[in-house]
Amino acid sequence: MPFNVLKNFTVVECSTFVTGPYAAALLADLGARVIKIESPPDGDPYRYFAPDPYFSFNFAHLNRNKESLALDLKSAKGKEICIELLKRADVFVENFRPGTAERLGLGYDALRAFNPRLVYCSISAFGQSGPYVDKPGFDTLGQAMSGLLSLLTDPDQPKVMGMAVSDYVTGLSAGYGILGALLAREKTGAGTRVETSLLQATLSFIGETAAGYLRTGVVPNRMARVKNAHAFAFVCNDKLPIAIHCSVPEKFWLALLKAVDKMDIASDDRFKTRDRRRQNYEALEQELAPVFATKTRQEWLQKLEAHDVPAVPLYNVAEVLGDPQVRHLDLVEELAHPQAGKLQFIAGPVRYDGLTKEPSNPPPLVGEHSATILEELGYDRAAIDELALEGVVKALQS
Repeated sequence: MPFNVLKNFTVVECSTFVTGPYAAALLADLGARVIKIESPPDGDPYRYFAPDPYFSFNFAHLNRNKESLALDLKSAKGKEICIELLKRADVFVENFRPGTAERLGLGYDALRAFNPRLVYCSISAFGQSGPYVDKPGFDTLGQAMSGLLSLLTDPDQPKVMGMAVSDYVTGLSAGYGILGALLAREKTGAGTRVETSLLQATLSFIGETAAGYLRTGVVPNRMARVKNAHAFAFVCNDKLPIAIHCSVPEKFWLALLKAVDKMDIASDDRFKTRDRRRQNYEALEQELAPVFATKTRQEWLQKLEAHDVPAVPLYNVAEVLGDPQVRHLDLVEELAHPQAGKLQFIAGPVRYDGLTKEPSNPPPLVGEHSATILEELGYDRAAIDELALEGVVKALQS
């Protein structure tokens, strides 16, 4: 449910798939009006990422609380309409390949001349300039190029991840940058250009790990932080996994040993100190794994909780959505679409005390709001119908 933090702010989004749409979705969650410009007749390709008669769940999650204007930006009339919108907008979000916005006449310098207060956000794969500027980019490439994937998989048997981490981190970074630019505009009165990329945002995301390499010269792998954090994952007697993270405080390490009745490990020379445990992590893991195979996950969680050990069930998505803490926090919202029916989504990542929340709106069909938006710009029904006949817009009949 959107808060009213950015009420009366207008965002124009010309982006597809995840990075730009997620950045704009975060602004919509804060109450901004987001007008998503899509290419007619089919719109954002992410609508078809998974089979669904209306829109993929992937698209739906990223584009609720938005309005869809299906507009051909390659046509002169389409560009004119877009510029009219941007003259009135606060934020423009684009994730075209570098140079595309300029070729369309929608580059930063061109738009700044029409609207000096515009915050212009550009999202790319590898940056707006440099040797990789023309490379295509998707999430897996951002994960691989930034070094993130090397920390999540075994390089001898590499596997790609089942989550678009780079895309979402980049969208989050773009949203963060936009909010900073809006705050700066309050002081200066002028907009600015915000840039990020899969490479920059994801490398920043693993900055702690990179700092370790810059300091020591040791190249980290998936296990480096695991060993340092004294973190473990074990399968219990009922074949359900559990996760434990002892971190730095010695009290948690000793509490773990007490909970599993293995205090003899504390006197083992291989595990007496934090550094020795890090050096002998594999041996320590082999000592503990058989212990967890003797009881069910729930039994272990009760024992670990009784000793204040940082431990939780290692959930799949179905399990987490059924967890009582998730239900208590009311993290799932439900809304209805007139054609697609009941929809459920994970709510936004933050909440505010004392600020008004508005009901969420469902994701739009392609061109669902074209006519309304064009009427706001002064076009009458006859002109809208003519634009539709020319293929400049796609406007659903009300």
